[in-house]
Amino acid sequence: MDLTPPQIATLQALHARGFQIVAFPMYANHIGIRRGNCAALLTPLGAGGFELFGTPSHMIGENIAVRIKDGAREFFVWKQQRVEATAERNAELATFADEVASALLPRA
Repeated sequence: MDLTPPQIATLQALHARGFQIVAFPMYANHIGIRRGNCAALLTPLGAGGFELFGTPSHMIGENIAVRIKDGAREFFVWKQQRVEATAERNAELATFADEVASALLPRA
């Protein structure tokens, strides 16, 4: 994947904010970022920036989980593994998502 200088600068800024740049083999056309137990996928834009692919989520092991609702409870699921979407996990994910969105804002 060829990245433009502005995209490289964005990834460096994310790294400086404590995000890890990671690869998720199932999403080879996207760039993964991770911090703590949360991760997101970025899609390079032709104009030199990035946009989120899907929504940030919780990690189960080394994989991005999917949020599901089972009755009145919510869970993060990866294959046969699942963890409950507790208030603490949701708060961590909300903070992560806000910081990613802030980091992706265009710079003047």
